[in-house]
Amino acid sequence: MNNRKTYAMIDCDALAHNLKCIKKKTSKALIAVLKANAYGHGDLPVAEIAMREGCIMVAVSSLDEAIALRNQGFQDEILILGYVDPKDFDESKKAHVTLSVISFDWIKELLVLHKDLSGMSFHIKIDSGMNRIGLKLQEEINTTIQLIEDHQGIVEGIFSHYACADEDSKDMCEKQFNFFKKIVLETHHAFKWIHIENSAAVVSYEDDFTNAARIGLVMYGISPVECSLDVNPVLSLVSHISCIKKVHQGETIGYGATYTANKECIIATLPIGYADGLLRANQSRCVFCDGEYAPIVGRICMDQCMIQLNHWVEVNTPVEIISQRIPLTAMAKDLNTIPYEILCLLSDRITRIFLQNGKEIKRINQRLHN
Repeated sequence: MNNRKTYAMIDCDALAHNLKCIKKKTSKALIAVLKANAYGHGDLPVAEIAMREGCIMVAVSSLDEAIALRNQGFQDEILILGYVDPKDFDESKKAHVTLSVISFDWIKELLVLHKDLSGMSFHIKIDSGMNRIGLKLQEEINTTIQLIEDHQGIVEGIFSHYACADEDSKDMCEKQFNFFKKIVLETHHAFKWIHIENSAAVVSYEDDFTNAARIGLVMYGISPVECSLDVNPVLSLVSHISCIKKVHQGETIGYGATYTANKECIIATLPIGYADGLLRANQSRCVFCDGEYAPIVGRICMDQCMIQLNHWVEVNTPVEIISQRIPLTAMAKDLNTIPYEILCLLSDRITRIFLQNGKEIKRINQRLHN
């Protein structure tokens, strides 16, 4: 069901193609990052394709995101990258997830509440320079590993995260990598998985020490840095004209009357607004409708926006908001933000339509629980 004439189309073939391209670029095991509903693409379908294309696990930000996948029937390994309250350990164990140790205080608090860690796997997060979460001190890291093993837990992995891998200068990357490598070597522990590379590093700063890489944005077809990797955007955003009218010279459009027609013009309304993730800052940017680029005029409303056309079209004519003609990267540049933010802001009231070989295979609207 898709009662609103606004939806995101997810190209499953493009996603599979991108994963194949990344696998050709690196020999490392791939961890598919599915934070924020797979960057707005739909967590379960993306997870299924990622595993089918050879990823070793998926990664999410929180226990809620992991449970959401489990509730949909996903059974493969899930790594939670962020904070999980130690009080939720039993729920984490029930969900069969791998937890990240985000600080020395965290593991101490966990062990006050739970003496038996059997059956649980952990990845140790190293703070190599982000100063966000993670351990820094070698003694605390070694003690953390020993504590987990003493309580029958499994220390499966160790990882860190680059702060500046998407910048031209790799000085910060080199500093972080050297710190991380030293930490890992001085633990004298045989980790199954060692990972620090994100999408930008896979493309532009690959190392010969780690054996896994976390791929996020590049998997979805957007490279954070200039590269020759042949990836294709997976998501496009489409709306349809709900109303069209002629507006006379001198009339105003929308809240605050911020736009005044300087001549007789054609104004069309779309059922998409800032509650869908189309930020008000998009005012004056163009969409694509029936062969022409059309500016958004007047303030974007919560549920609607208006565009100015040069010729009359019928109600229900499709309008491209994000597409090959309206690239996400261009939108991000115009809005002085990053593609990640735009994708993650796409509301759950937007139906996701999944395409394979150009044909619809599934549609999901989270608010309709389908």
